[in-house]
Amino acid sequence: MAIEIERKYLLANENWRKNADAGMPMMQGYMSSNDKSSVRIRVNGETAHLNIKSKTIGAQRSEYDYAIPLIDAMEMLESLCDKPLIEKTRYHVDYQGHEWEIDVFAGENAGLIVAELELSSVDQAFPLPDWVGQEVTEDPRYYNICLVTHPYKDWS
Repeated sequence: MAIEIERKYLLANENWRKNADAGMPMMQGYMSSNDKSSVRIRVNGETAHLNIKSKTIGAQRSEYDYAIPLIDAMEMLESLCDKPLIEKTRYHVDYQGHEWEIDVFAGENAGLIVAELELSSVDQAFPLPDWVGQEVTEDPRYYNICLVTHPYKDWS
């Protein structure tokens, strides 16, 4: 079984941009969701993936990821996925040997920026950069699947 261990944070400031790469635009949609799992299609650049994740809230979840043809992914995003699609640009920032992923959302979720860090164990220690703010790992509103049904633009 594939396990993803990830922590999510809001950003305290824009200092992360000084060391970020050029970023990669991404589009993703959700085809199916139930009490146990979600099925996602993601396109980033010229690659596409089908991804299945457990619906566990928290830092550790089951995750399965498979490459699929780009043309199939585009058709699925258009015809099979719930709307709105998730639009974002993902940046990578190396900080003291840890690669942070910074997602800057667009479209219905414009204004939201989330930093994520994948870990090898739930209790792994890591240094926090000065640009990392409040942890939101346990807050389901920040999960991409929730941003489809409750976009950031609708939050009060």
